[in-house]
Amino acid sequence: MEELSELQARLARIMDERGLWPADSPWVRPAMETHVRHLFAPDRLWTWDGEAYICVDRAAAPEAWADLVYADPADSTITQVTDGLPTSSLSCEEVVADMLDSLMLEPGQPTLELGAATGRNARLLAERAGPGLVTTVECDPLLAAAAAANLAGTGGGVDVVTGDGAVGAPQRRRFVRVISTFAVDEVPWAWVEQTSPGGRIVTPWGRLGHVALTVAPDGQSATGWVQGLATFMPARGTDQGLEWDQVRGGRLPATEGLFTRDLQKLHQEASLLFALRVIARDIRVRTTTDEGMVTVWLHDGRTSWAVIESGQDSGPAVARQGGPRRLAAELDAAWEGWADAGAPELYDFGMTRTQDEQYIWAFDPVSGPRWSTADAHSLRAA
Repeated sequence: MEELSELQARLARIMDERGLWPADSPWVRPAMETHVRHLFAPDRLWTWDGEAYICVDRAAAPEAWADLVYADPADSTITQVTDGLPTSSLSCEEVVADMLDSLMLEPGQPTLELGAATGRNARLLAERAGPGLVTTVECDPLLAAAAAANLAGTGGGVDVVTGDGAVGAPQRRRFVRVISTFAVDEVPWAWVEQTSPGGRIVTPWGRLGHVALTVAPDGQSATGWVQGLATFMPARGTDQGLEWDQVRGGRLPATEGLFTRDLQKLHQEASLLFALRVIARDIRVRTTTDEGMVTVWLHDGRTSWAVIESGQDSGPAVARQGGPRRLAAELDAAWEGWADAGAPELYDFGMTRTQDEQYIWAFDPVSGPRWSTADAHSLRAA
């Protein structure tokens, strides 16, 4: 087995080759190379074998364990599985670096983290902010205890709180920086209340992108831009719905028809996929390709599904769907809505959160098109 230090050096080198170390936050790389992944990884990890998540024990399979800890920069390391689903992880290296960069953390700034997990991210925050300035909240008592032990063993100076991350840490101080390591559909207003005016909140949204919000001078809203793509686990207890195969079951398609849009564009353009998640947020979209032929898998996690496959000989794609909704038609309408809004790119999108509402906007928070996130089942431009 390669030494863990060699695997860590290889991961850092790949990050460098791909240009993933943030130039605007030069502190991130030395912090991550000092507080390396294996120092925070538990002895039992999990991996998908094609049918279920299986345990990989460090003592029994040290090489497999090490490979999971030091996988590709885009791969996370699953550290906990509950009821067959991942519930905690060491986040993938490239997203950790990207979100720390988005936080724009400076020394001396009180910082709140939601979702301690293994404690590594809190350690990286403390490396920048300084001792005694980072509070991390974890809902799972076992994870909180493990994170506290990991943090104590790597320098201490971090306050670990067992509690609901959506509530934040109301009994502590006001924070200048807030960062979440789990995805939310709606940014909890408590996070805004606990952030000082001018402070910054970074969080994954909708399990696809992460945003950075700046709290207004009067503290009554927070607004900011999408920062990048990041797939994170949802908040604990979130109903994740059914998978595509479960929604379809053994039922035959109720309808079949042509789909005239370019599936290659959907497969290749992250901006379009993100836009469709904004405009039709409860439709789950996945694309695959085989020898240039694209297949799009759609479902709503409950009752309706669709599969759209590239046509033969450059002909139009074919959509087959079932359930009470016609998801291919809804996808087509959302695609049209994106085009009518000016076809915004990923970094043209932003979010505003007030006490009463949350909405996604494009180009400009005041004058640009916007979409309310209040109703995931019927999202319309406001």
